[in-house]
Formats: sequence, C-alpha cells, structure tokens
Amino acid sequence: MTMSSVGSTQKMKLDIVSVIDEAKIKLQTLSQEIWSCPELAYQEKQSHDALVHFFSNESGWAVERFLCEYDALPGIGHACGHNLIAEVGAAASLGLKGVIEGEPNCPVRVKITVLGTPAEEDGGGKVDLILAGAFKDMDVVFMAHPAQEDASFSPCIAITDCTVKYHGKASHAAAYPWEGINALDAAVLAYNNLAVLRQQLKPEWRLHGIIKHGGEKPNIIPNYTELEFYLRTPMFKDLSELKAKAEACFKSAALATGCQVEITYPNHAYSNILRNTTLENLYKENGKALGMEFKEVPNHFAGSTDFGNVSFVVPGIHPFFYIGSQALNHTAQYTEAAGAEKAQTYTLRTAKALAMTAVDVLFGADTLQNVKDEFARAKLKQE
Repeated sequence: MTMSSVGSTQKMKLDIVSVIDEAKIKLQTLSQEIWSCPELAYQEKQSHDALVHFFSNESGWAVERFLCEYDALPGIGHACGHNLIAEVGAAASLGLKGVIEGEPNCPVRVKITVLGTPAEEDGGGKVDLILAGAFKDMDVVFMAHPAQEDASFSPCIAITDCTVKYHGKASHAAAYPWEGINALDAAVLAYNNLAVLRQQLKPEWRLHGIIKHGGEKPNIIPNYTELEFYLRTPMFKDLSELKAKAEACFKSAALATGCQVEITYPNHAYSNILRNTTLENLYKENGKALGMEFKEVPNHFAGSTDFGNVSFVVPGIHPFFYIGSQALNHTAQYTEAAGAEKAQTYTLRTAKALAMTAVDVLFGADTLQNVKDEFARAKLKQE
C-alpha cells in the first residue's frame, strides 16, 4: 500500500465517523423503535418494518434484504440488546456506503447488503437464510453483539436443542397405581441420568434442561411428560457424540419405566464461530483508534449463536461491544441498559469500527485474499 493510498484510507475512515455521527439521531430512533416493541423469534414484523422504513428513506438503497438481528426474549424484552445489533448494522452500512460512493479508485466492485436475520434466540433464522442462498454472493460479513466489554472475538460454541416426550398410561395413583405406566418417573430418571453423565463429559461440554410438563394432578399417574434440553460443545463436529450419549440416557429411562419415548431436534443446530484473526486484528486496530480497550480473548465462553453457521459459509467477524453497563445479558437490567441513552455512544463507536474494517478489507493490498485464505484453512481444521 502506497503512502497516498494510506492517506486516502485514513480520510475515508474519518469520513465514516462523520457520516455515522450525522445520522445518530435517526439511528437512535430506529434502535428505540425496535427496543420499545420486543418481538419473539419469527414474529418480528414491526422490527422488520422499522428497518424497511429506515432504509426506504435513505437514497440509493433497494429494500430487498437486511444483516441485523432484532428478536427479543420472552418476558424480559431486549435483554440481549438485539435492538443495538440492528442499529450497528444499519449505522455501519450507512458509513461505508457514504464513503464508497465518493471514492473513484475503489479496487473492486462493491455491493453492500444489509440483511435482516430473525430468530437468533430461538430457531436459527440465519440458517434458514443460508439454506435460501442469502449469503451465496457475499465475500465478507460483519456484525457485532452487545456484552459487558469490547472483544474482537469470543469463542461461541455449538448447540442443538432436544425435546423429549414420554408416553405412559394414566391410572389412579392411590387406588390402582399398578395399572399405570408413570411417564413422570421416566422424566425424572432421564434428568438424573444426564446429571450422572456430566461427570464423564469433557470439561467444555454442556447439557442443561428442564421438565416442561410433569403431569396433571398428584392422584393421577402421569401418562405424558416432556423435557427440553440444550446440548453444547466447543466444536460442531463433537455434537453428534454428545447427542448419542444423551439419547442413551433418554432411552434407558423409557426402558426402565415401560414408557414410549420420542426424541426430536425441533430447531437448527448452531455451529461454533469460525475465527478469522485477519479481520479481528483490523477491527482491534480500528477500535483502539476510536478509544476501545480490548482484553485478552477468553479461552472459553458458553454462549451460542447462529452466526456460527454463517461463519462456515462466508468469512466474517462477530465482535462483542461494551454498552456502558456491567449488567449481564438475559437479565432485566440488561434490557434497561440496551434501551438507555448511555449505550448509544458505544453502539455507534462499534459501527464505525466495523465500517472502517470493511474499508481495510476493500483497499488493503491482498487483505481480502488473506481473509479468504485464512477462512479456508480454518474450515479444514474443523473437519
């Protein structure tokens, strides 16, 4: 990269800051509109419409597809800050578009797509989009997630959710219990089987769940029970082994009690995030220039996201960002923090860093190819 191109890149980054700052009021309005109307997975109509309306009022955008999360959590609203994820995506795209349009020497033809990604908390909307071909023509994807500190990467792990249903036979629990087949006994045995199994699992593996339905009344032998479990491993390829162990626990409980058992996996499995240090290093450099402070990347994190599936299809980055609060995600306190005025400075700073990183990818000598080469190597290591 020549000195003149370095200077041009730095000017573009300064312009990104200006473009996003000029749009901060309408970006906050967008975020607040989503935050004040929390919608659950696959039900995000008003949030979707808010994004469509936002970009319909911006020149040069064809409103076809949108890369912003916006689903909420049941009972506590936007306790994971997905309204801020949507705002980051919208702000970064405005900033990047604002500087690319006025740059005559862009080395490649650029198409900026803002893709709405529903149902991250439950269902896996990004997996649906992958299957529909939404990421087919993309070279790099960017998004960022609210947290308690700035981090260029955190090792989100693979997950699948499992529903287990036991079918027994009802009977009077006092008068003739021997006529019944107790589905609650099967559920309790299964729960305890998994508790015992944990001792033999690898330290990073996780399984946790609940009994969703345990019967109707104490004097009726339960003829139906239902459990829901999450199974997690650091690498997607290990999920099949954990599933086999868990299924053995579920089936043995059915055998011991005489119940019939149904085991289903109702939603898409989420992959671990495929790391791209080329993008991470660029993001950290840009973030530091904007005042971010990055700690060492943790060795372990138990959260999961369907962005992991995207990261196996196209190179990408999924940093976490501080929003001005130490409240923990998935709490009422975090819901409040995600809607607070204080979060805006940090949210827009993150958007600026993402857009600046995109400029580095576009204008850095061989940077895009380096990103793709690392992506290919990382995929091979996961096999």
